[in-house]
Amino acid sequence: MTPRRILVIGDVMLDVVVKPMTAVAPTSDTPARVRLSRGGSAANMSVALALTGHHVTFLGASGDDVAAQLFEESLRDAGVRAALERVDAPTGVVVALVGDDGQRAMLTDRGANPMLTMDHVLTQLERPFDHLHVSGYTFLDPTTRHVGTAALARAAALRRPTSVDVCSAGPLISVTPDVFRDAIKGTSTLFANEEEALILSGASDVVSAMDVLAKEYGEVVVTRGVHGARAQMGGNSFEVPSLSDVVLDTTGAGDAATGAYLALRLGGSSVMDSLYGAMRAASGVVRGLGSRGQSRT
Repeated sequence: MTPRRILVIGDVMLDVVVKPMTAVAPTSDTPARVRLSRGGSAANMSVALALTGHHVTFLGASGDDVAAQLFEESLRDAGVRAALERVDAPTGVVVALVGDDGQRAMLTDRGANPMLTMDHVLTQLERPFDHLHVSGYTFLDPTTRHVGTAALARAAALRRPTSVDVCSAGPLISVTPDVFRDAIKGTSTLFANEEEALILSGASDVVSAMDVLAKEYGEVVVTRGVHGARAQMGGNSFEVPSLSDVVLDTTGAGDAATGAYLALRLGGSSVMDSLYGAMRAASGVVRGLGSRGQSRT
């Protein structure tokens, strides 16, 4: 595989993952497993890309605090270069409450992330790169939407391929699918989970959703949890099953799948091989607690 230079734009987040061991006691203590780690959908994806040998630079905004230091050190240890714009605000934090079925509810404080500036991003885009990926959270926030759109436009002007991951269904409904689709117009590859694909397309089933989205984007990849993943490109459809046998926590599984798929595709792998690679990556994450598939204890 020839390593590619990949730029990733996304949120700088610290993850606090909480899995209650009993029913939550509203006015008292509840035994729980708690994990603190570097989070952020785009950062998780950046690590997945770097692990396959690509040269990855992560762009985002953070505070000048301990959370930002932990975030940057974690990326550096994984082989990712962090180009953080330090601003006068706390670094973002997300608390993930994990249920018995491994699904999670997210409580999010985006902190410094809305303060990412176009100047910082466009300056980084002047450095040589082969592919640009932009997290959907950049477009879901009205304060940074124009930054993401400008980055995609700059990459297109340089004739570089791009990709976008939708990231979250709730905010997508709030900003409306039309606004989101207009903001990411011209994207080469679109990543979404099944719920996001249905909302974005307005379709009632995943096959119809992919047909709609494939008319706008050259390659569409949809993860489907226990049902595996699908892709559509050039009029051809591809599907693989889930490879997960143990599911403790689904946090970060989609990010790992997206990163693995993109890494393999940029390295020259086929769509089918890349889908299977994505499912292998996701299966490793869901076995542990936290977005990086950490300890099972």
